[in-house]
Amino acid sequence: MLHDLAVTVLALLGSFYLHFEPSALDERWPLLRFVLPAFVLLAAIVYAMFNLDRPGWRFASMSDLTNIIAAAAVLASALLLLDYVLVAPNVYGGYFFGKKTIVIYFLLQTALLGGPRLAYRVFHEHGIRKPAGGNVAAATLLLGNIRDAETLLRAYEFEAASGLRVVGILSPSRADQRRSVRGVKVLGALDDLESVAAALKARGTTVKHVVFTPSAFLDDSPSEAIFAASRRLDIATSRALPPDSSLSFRLAPISPEELILRPVIGIDATLAKRAVRGRAVVVTGGGGSIGAEICRRVVELGGERLLVVENSEPALHAIVEELSRLTTGCRIEGHLADIRDRDRMFVLFAAFRPGLVFHAAALKHVPILERDWSEAVKTNVLGSINVTDAAVAAEAEALVMISTDKAVKPVSVLGATKRFAEMYCQALDAEISARNGKRRYPSRLIAVRFGNVVGSNGSVVPKFRAQIEAGGPVTVTHPDMVRYFMTIREACDLVLSAACHATTEPLGGVSVYVLNMGQPISIVALANRLIRLSGLEPGRDIEVVFTGIRPGERLKETLFEPDNPQFEIGVAGVVAARPVFPPAATIRDALDSVRQALISDPANVMDRIRRVVGTTNDEAASAASLLPTGDTAPDAGDHDEPGVGGMAAR
Repeated sequence: MLHDLAVTVLALLGSFYLHFEPSALDERWPLLRFVLPAFVLLAAIVYAMFNLDRPGWRFASMSDLTNIIAAAAVLASALLLLDYVLVAPNVYGGYFFGKKTIVIYFLLQTALLGGPRLAYRVFHEHGIRKPAGGNVAAATLLLGNIRDAETLLRAYEFEAASGLRVVGILSPSRADQRRSVRGVKVLGALDDLESVAAALKARGTTVKHVVFTPSAFLDDSPSEAIFAASRRLDIATSRALPPDSSLSFRLAPISPEELILRPVIGIDATLAKRAVRGRAVVVTGGGGSIGAEICRRVVELGGERLLVVENSEPALHAIVEELSRLTTGCRIEGHLADIRDRDRMFVLFAAFRPGLVFHAAALKHVPILERDWSEAVKTNVLGSINVTDAAVAAEAEALVMISTDKAVKPVSVLGATKRFAEMYCQALDAEISARNGKRRYPSRLIAVRFGNVVGSNGSVVPKFRAQIEAGGPVTVTHPDMVRYFMTIREACDLVLSAACHATTEPLGGVSVYVLNMGQPISIVALANRLIRLSGLEPGRDIEVVFTGIRPGERLKETLFEPDNPQFEIGVAGVVAARPVFPPAATIRDALDSVRQALISDPANVMDRIRRVVGTTNDEAASAASLLPTGDTAPDAGDHDEPGVGGMAAR
């Protein structure tokens, strides 16, 4: 503000000096001494009205220039009005300023207000191209259309420590070719990376970094080929994150997993914020890949309190230590506990009084659970029911159970145990809704079904990557096997948006939510793509070996039963359903039967569960599926299940 007022004085005096002869200046000076202080006070008011003192100069933009022109125009109009007042015979008797003086003032005022801001920004932008310490910034190519590139460049200009120097843009759009944005030229199309890098190197610039913007991940973009080329050229790859509130330039590592799926489904972040902001939240299995990510999102999105329940001491310590470094004001508690311990769950929940419960703890590996089926029953069935009952007793607003697509017409122990837990929640949810008038805070009990979560503990992609790094072979169970895939981010967005919908639509009857994951992906095609993304060739550098379907596996998964009504809930990318389930009394009787069988008749435990959930004969299901035969079901190889990555590994 002091700068702006000082240049206001300079602009007004300068306009007089440029227009009038010395004799005319001497004649006007006595009155000007009285006019000037009042005009400076008026200028202070006008500048405050147009917020000229608010934006930092390094963020100067066209909107700031517009405000400067508007403020200068208001002040010039004030001078014009004053000139007509002073022209009265009893005041001054003639024009004091004159129209030419006012025009000169307007031009000077605009230049003196805008010029220093522009100069500061240019100086700052030049400075960020030389990182601290005198090191040369890494030559970087931006991948994407000029709209995305402009957004990223604008954010980049405000980040002094990025350590990057943008030397060009590769755009998928023909209309963008030979254009430039913010002084950076479009050097070619996306698939021109190798030729552009070679041309730049010939001119003395070695590309060290490429940054993918969102438009570089479109369906028809050669993102896989670009990634593979980057690996061959030893060029680092990153993806651009949306600028935060301070317009900070943010990058994240890019992995092959992000290039093998359909475009990532973005769910409105306001739903996630609405779900957790200001609430007390419990996450079971909070040390697993999905549970830990949910914990991070709860803390970042404004949760008031967070209770992490985990039965692995190292995992609990790691996630609590990580969350404690996020200075958001969320109060974090971590407790070592097993969801099988019913009394422990009730004590923890009663003391914490959660608003939301995200139940991510489970056993999940299909071949292991086919053999050790009793452990699956104790955790996935009895443990889930313990968490559900404790949440209802603590009057939580909602419990979100993380389930799996294998719960639909299950052929595996994993699918059957998760479906039983789903049915218990659905029956109890319906019972609570029926007696809603008697409850002040009715709990909602819902489930979200995951496909394979890319990058989670035990998922197929890390397994393939490890096999590729070891030189192969890559093991696939069957050439026709397909699976649904989703990213960890999509999984967490689904969980949080489902919680938001359930708490805002408490009596809608919806209790199962699924991400619209498009078409399932061939596992063998996935393996081949990962090999190519590593700069290798399937069949020549790395062999793909088929090991055969194992117990509990089937070729294809489905997301809903055919008789389940499905509909959109107004959340892009999320589909919901009203599932069919037995009455609560029937489920409780079956639960009592399962508990008794675990003690007195273990051989029939899975048979009793199967009677409730229903199973199906699948053309790819093993004959050993769902049979409690102890250790007789063989483990058909070292390739991990290309299935559920959504449950936290216990």
